[in-house]
Amino acid sequence: MEFVRLLLVFLHLLGMGMLVAMFFVQKRAGADAPLNKGWLHGAALQLLTGVALVGLAPLTDKDYDHFKIGVKLLVLVVIAGLVATNLNKKPASWLTPALAGLVVVNVGVAVFWQ
Repeated sequence: MEFVRLLLVFLHLLGMGMLVAMFFVQKRAGADAPLNKGWLHGAALQLLTGVALVGLAPLTDKDYDHFKIGVKLLVLVVIAGLVATNLNKKPASWLTPALAGLVVVNVGVAVFWQ
């Protein structure tokens, strides 16, 4: 079971890396480019692996702070919602930095919230 948990953590971190990479991809594409679908894929990977990690907690003897998980879920839902509503159109100038900021907030919550 530990291997499954570690695999989920690995995939969860890859989803976070994907969201960070999308910021740079978006910046390179230019201000007129529509949002990259990678934002949505990274958010979905984070969501699925995060839910799976919390669901497997009783089997792996891990105890998660459910309030912290709720905050992380809320931030991720905001990211996914902003991306989904602006997917096939030219994003506002504030959107890409806001998405990157939300990703950084989510990483900060994960690391610093004890």
